[in-house]
Amino acid sequence: MELKGSHTLRAPRERVWEYLNTPEILQACVPGCESFTAGEAQDEYAAVVVAAIGPVKARFKGTLSIADKRAPQGYRIIGQGDGGIAGFGKMVADVELAEDGEGTVLTYVAQAQVGGKLAQIGARLVGSVANKMAAQFFERFSVKVEEKVAP
Repeated sequence: MELKGSHTLRAPRERVWEYLNTPEILQACVPGCESFTAGEAQDEYAAVVVAAIGPVKARFKGTLSIADKRAPQGYRIIGQGDGGIAGFGKMVADVELAEDGEGTVLTYVAQAQVGGKLAQIGARLVGSVANKMAAQFFERFSVKVEEKVAP
């Protein structure tokens, strides 16, 4: 399943890059995120996220690693999560940041796979929930990034 989108932020690209690399900011912005902590390796994180997809609600424990860092232009996120009986998910996403006047355009393209009960629910519902979570993330992230920029 492919997920993609873009979002314009009213903040300089360097600030957006900084915030995309701050675990506390990411934890506050990811819907249902209970924890987001540094892992053993550099640019590796452990996360716990509670999500409801249709009739399935689960607590997903997973890892996220950042690769191909090109500050402040973008990176690749590689993640996987296990929700026990609910199933599992895997994702690879490319994130790009482009200057747009005084703001920044963040663009992402992600490939995701799900298994277990999540796969039985259907790609359309899973995709719909993933897009809704992305929209909520960007709403929260925009507030965090832009509140520091406001005069």
